[in-house]
Amino acid sequence: MEHGKYQHFFRKLHSLAGIIPVGVFMTVHLLVNYSAVWGIDSYNKAAGFMVNLPFKYFLELFVIFLPLLFHGIYGVVIAFQAKQNVGQYHYARNWKFFFQRITGLIAFVFLIWHVWETKVQVEFNGVEANYNLMAGIVDNGWMLTLYIIGILSCIYHFINGFWTFLITWGITASTKSQKITEYIAIVLFFGLAFVGIRAILAFA
Repeated sequence: MEHGKYQHFFRKLHSLAGIIPVGVFMTVHLLVNYSAVWGIDSYNKAAGFMVNLPFKYFLELFVIFLPLLFHGIYGVVIAFQAKQNVGQYHYARNWKFFFQRITGLIAFVFLIWHVWETKVQVEFNGVEANYNLMAGIVDNGWMLTLYIIGILSCIYHFINGFWTFLITWGITASTKSQKITEYIAIVLFFGLAFVGIRAILAFA
């Protein structure tokens, strides 16, 4: 009984962390990157503003990295414990569940790589956080393709997770409300996907 109670709590906390603050930060990060569409100077100004935020290290630790690590690591545990049944039941929700787990694993690996290529290089190797840093990372087709896959995985995982979050937290209890929010989620996915892909192509 106690184990089930704690598991329920951690699953609730896991779903909440995926929306606030992780999902919110991802959306802000995509919008900052989108400034590259308007030129190198525009992106450098936006990136410089983020780098020079007050209490930056506190915000990064408690608003980004710790929630992200908790959501990612516990998400991996959930993914390997889950029983996939898409081979037996070809319903849309079964496939959503399946892709939620797959994109979660891809997103977790991608984010570790992305942090290594950017944050770690800036903080420990003296690399400047500017347009040239990202342009250097995606300077060939393979790296650009991997970035696009990673970005789309993060966006799908966030948007579908948000839709599921509304259900599991009892916000959209009725079938009608779930259908309405499903349409909203589809629009949000394509909107953020456009922002993310357009942004990364601006560095290529």
